Amino acid sequence: MATYTITLKNCAFYAKHGAFEQEATLGQRFFIDVVMDVEADEALENDNVASTVHYGIAYEIVEKVVTGHRRNLIETLAKDIGKGLCAWSPQIRRVEITVRKPSVPIPGILDYAEVRVEHFA
Repeated sequence: MATYTITLKNCAFYAKHGAFEQEATLGQRFFIDVVMDVEADEALENDNVASTVHYGIAYEIVEKVVTGHRRNLIETLAKDIGKGLCAWSPQIRRVEITVRKPSVPIPGILDYAEVRVEHFA
């Protein structure tokens, strides 16, 4: 079985995830990377959009999960994105979701906190 990878890099969304009350009130930006391992089926040979995973729709699924209900943990957010993508397309065999949170409410200087979660269909 042949596979290929589709990547959506640095998708940006505004949402209210986090364990602290000010995160629920104010919200912040989140940056998401999506790596999908996809069963090739005929897509690599027939050049037909219907044979592959439509990454525009994949983006919409990510957006719906991220901007939907609030989660305390970005780990949970990453897992829910992965589950949503695998449930949507049976061609997706594995996803790796990275969530970056640049406005971390800790007393320190850093670019962002990041989690990476892998989910198998």
